[in-house]
Amino acid sequence: MSAPAPTSLLPDNPDGVARAAGFLADGGLVAFPTETVYGLGADARNDHAVAGIFQAKGRPHFNPLIVHVPDLTAAQALAEFPPQAARLATAFWPGPLTLVVPRRPDAGLSDLVSAGLDTVALRAPEHPLAQALLRAFGGPVAAPSANRSGAVSPTRAVHVIEGLEGRIDAVLDGGACGVGVESTIVGFEGNQPVLLRPGGLPAEAIEACLGQPLDIRAPNAAISAPGQLASHYAPGAAVVLGAKTAPKGALWLGFGPTCMGADLTLSASGDLLEAAANLFHHLRLLDDMAAPGQQIAVAPIPDHGLGRAINDRLQRAATPRT
Repeated sequence: MSAPAPTSLLPDNPDGVARAAGFLADGGLVAFPTETVYGLGADARNDHAVAGIFQAKGRPHFNPLIVHVPDLTAAQALAEFPPQAARLATAFWPGPLTLVVPRRPDAGLSDLVSAGLDTVALRAPEHPLAQALLRAFGGPVAAPSANRSGAVSPTRAVHVIEGLEGRIDAVLDGGACGVGVESTIVGFEGNQPVLLRPGGLPAEAIEACLGQPLDIRAPNAAISAPGQLASHYAPGAAVVLGAKTAPKGALWLGFGPTCMGADLTLSASGDLLEAAANLFHHLRLLDDMAAPGQQIAVAPIPDHGLGRAINDRLQRAATPRT
């Protein structure tokens, strides 16, 4: 097996931005600075590229990812903004605020970005280099923090290199991040704004803008934004795991070359990156295909690398709903 290609360190100039945008356009992974921390970016419309984020980070869960856009106009092409969300975006974008809002059906975003939810987390970063990259690329960029899963978030390019050298294509070096903690995340339940994650924008400033207090997310509430651990999207049909052959009467989601005759296959060759990229889309397709009471059976997935994330997601999907 050949050694991984070294990660390119790109300078803060037009050539560096253009090269970074080229990597993104080719489905690659690029770390870039924001005012909060460095993000690990991929084309938010490309299933394979977004799956690569989880692989590079060694991320054990398919948590929702923040999608970065240059401004509110670009965000409104991807999601619907209720009046309170639009007010906050107008007041604090660009800046360290992420808003969780209903995703448009025709947004073209990868299902992996939202972990199967019908909402999407959006942010317009203030850092001039992030803005330059987003405008040069011309599309939405999914980007969690650019570190190995469980490690300290990076605030300098050298932090990214230390953790992800050889695992990503490039780092766009914009120096130290000014805020140094992740963005504040706000969602909405009806007309009530909810603080989903504290961060770089004080909650008091948000409350002052809205003229009302923020609710606080309950610790055991279902996942609705990045940085939370709870249940993810589950299909309406019951999910059965570990099906090595097609069960009678069930739809079968295969994996690997031994699953001939499967209704859909995550990866015929047994490639975990391909399987991760297909996971949410295939579950949705099978859910649409399922007759009332029909189950979705899933072939065994190796529990290493991205397989851990796939199995975590499938186990949540298979948990009986109360």
